[in-house]
Amino acid sequence: MILFSAFQVKVCRSIFSGRARTWPPQFLRFLMSSPPLVLASTSPFRRELLGRLGIPFATAAPDTDETPLSGETPEATALRLSEAKARAVAEQFPGTLIIGSDQVAVLDGQIYGKPGTHERAVEQLRTMRGRSVNFFTGLCLYNTAKNTARTVGIPTLVTFRDLSDAEIDSYLRREQPYNCAGSAKSEGLGIAIIARMQGDDPNALIGLPLIALCSLLREEGVAVL
Repeated sequence: MILFSAFQVKVCRSIFSGRARTWPPQFLRFLMSSPPLVLASTSPFRRELLGRLGIPFATAAPDTDETPLSGETPEATALRLSEAKARAVAEQFPGTLIIGSDQVAVLDGQIYGKPGTHERAVEQLRTMRGRSVNFFTGLCLYNTAKNTARTVGIPTLVTFRDLSDAEIDSYLRREQPYNCAGSAKSEGLGIAIIARMQGDDPNALIGLPLIALCSLLREEGVAVL
């Protein structure tokens, strides 16, 4: 006899209710044998990246304070927040694997977070132009059934072009990346302000390192292929 968690039943109902279609065997095997995945993020870019794996998942908005702790390194901040985001939605999704991710931009030991405004974004990019910035992405996979969290950090070194003030203003007004760490939205027009990138996973800069995530999923018994 196959037993489903309450969340799996809810997913099945939402998927099959009123629809007559054939779903891939991989989809059905996942629902029957693996904990459902939850992405603790409302970012459309992280959602699109996770969707590339072809594994069904839900999304939830984590309510977390992203203020760095006193004496905490930027890298430690990203790792802590990635786990905090995953744990923040755990009560809503028992028996699941929850993905949390957080990113900080680091230059000279200082964190450059989400600018929020045009003026702060201008200030950030003026500081970063012609220089190399570490975009450090923290990733967590939290198993709610076991209360275990696996975390990993992925650095991406981004060298910015020596941008003019006019280029900075034009980019910001066209892209408006005010909710992106370091004002750099590489999945869009931001690629035009970058001279080069160095890292192990091109998806990490966008916010969800899929290579590392696939490894964490395999460790939890989730077959991506």
